[in-house]
Amino acid sequence: MEWEFEKLTIARDFSRNVVTRMLVERAEHGGWELDRVRISADGTRRVVLRRKIIRMRPTLY
Repeated sequence: MEWEFEKLTIARDFSRNVVTRMLVERAEHGGWELDRVRISADGTRRVVLRRKIIRMRPTLY
């Protein structure tokens, strides 16, 4: 199984509710799921999202 990753850096100015809504929207509309979150000492959030890569196999007739 192959995964596609997207890295986001979210400033500390955003509240937890805003970040949650943003990530839920990406999950519902883009098929992303949360892989990991790191909160640095200055409050910056580093988020890694992932989703499966679906490859089409050629069909033989």
